[in-house]
Amino acid sequence: MANICNRATHVLALSFLNLISIAIASVVSTGNFNGDFYITWSPSHVNTSADGHARSLKLDQESGSSIASNDMFLFGQIDMQIKLIPGYSAGTVLAFYLTSDQPNRDEIDFEFLGNVTGQPYILQTNVFADGLDNREERIYLWFDPTRDFHTYSILWNRYQIVFMVDWVPIRVYRNHADKGAAFPRWQPMSLKVSLWNGDNWATRGGRDKVDWSKGPFIASMRNYKIDACVWKGNPRFCRADSSTNWWNKPRFSSLTWSQRRLFKWVMKYHLIYDYCQDPKRFQNKLPRECSLPKY
Repeated sequence: MANICNRATHVLALSFLNLISIAIASVVSTGNFNGDFYITWSPSHVNTSADGHARSLKLDQESGSSIASNDMFLFGQIDMQIKLIPGYSAGTVLAFYLTSDQPNRDEIDFEFLGNVTGQPYILQTNVFADGLDNREERIYLWFDPTRDFHTYSILWNRYQIVFMVDWVPIRVYRNHADKGAAFPRWQPMSLKVSLWNGDNWATRGGRDKVDWSKGPFIASMRNYKIDACVWKGNPRFCRADSSTNWWNKPRFSSLTWSQRRLFKWVMKYHLIYDYCQDPKRFQNKLPRECSLPKY
């Protein structure tokens, strides 16, 4: 009897510890850039407001700049308000992304590609899964992203990745790993933001270069929110369907009907490039997910 009681106590203790681990695995952050991020490139080109709630990155002929989150995450939702470089921004790239920084890296990218004065920004999204990339999509935004702040979001769970702009889904990448399509699902990722010179490819395939006389080039961020599972070394905590890990609930397994209508609107009126519509690039062998449903 004593052994049975001891085993039962041990099981209960483990269950309690697991619940604690799951509870502490999630973070809701709407806070301070100084507390949640560190500067990874050129501190002199990073400017933070006195209260820590706003931050800007600068690119000039001397250097670009970047920051990274202190924590790594496995699933969740991340929102960031961003205001892009006004005027001439050709050749510049602002990247807002999650990355595992491993040789077979997983990555979820927003890349804002600058343009010459009078021409619109291009928003490029990309997904790396198990080291495979070449999954770019590009859209024109339905507003001028240099005039005001807009919210750019990544929802990443066991079922799908949803890229959103002001809560409008602009891209969906579903988990079809069971059908042979790679999906980021095991590697934790840190959140990074960087501003750099990409004029060898970013604007009209590299034909429009950075004009340094128009600099310095400054992009601003504020009011970020990280609601994600903080990596503690065990993926099962982050994969659990719990009240803490709300993003893994079945109701977030696909787009809602209203989201689907908005998504179709973006695809019809704002999409300018989709790798799944570029068979020549893949020698008529499109990636597996291109033939599978998005929701």
